Amino acid sequence: MRVSSLRRSQGGATILEVLVSVLVLSLGIFGMVGLQLRALKGNNSSFQRTQAVMMSYYIVDAMKVDVANAKALSYNTGEGSLDSEDEIPALCSEDAVDASGLVGANQTAWIQGIKAALGPDASSCGAVYCTAEGECRVQVRWDDTKAGGLGKQIVQTVTKL
Repeated sequence: MRVSSLRRSQGGATILEVLVSVLVLSLGIFGMVGLQLRALKGNNSSFQRTQAVMMSYYIVDAMKVDVANAKALSYNTGEGSLDSEDEIPALCSEDAVDASGLVGANQTAWIQGIKAALGPDASSCGAVYCTAEGECRVQVRWDDTKAGGLGKQIVQTVTKL
């Protein structure tokens, strides 16, 4: 008879214990979901930065092929300097390209690439400033808030052709 009385005292978990354990488990899962979302946003922001660097190299490579026009300042999108961190006036749409021939084709393809890689909004822009000696500064700009970043971003590449 003692055996049956022991079984009755070991009745199992109460509903309150089950609810507490489910609450603790759900809080842990929600925490992991939040971390995953932050990681995805950071990954997307990093991807956009990589795309911006690639787009800056795109126009630099195009100018290296067309050095004569680059040194003739045909690729310049506005006034600037090599020493400054200031923003160079930029091309933000295909319609803003006023050059013709190879320069116009390269700039149009570049802006199309920037829009495709970084978003079609008005903040996705490209800017170039070169000197007659072939020293160039290229800027690619975009809005990173959709990817969880800090808003307006600029990637700048300084090179000699």
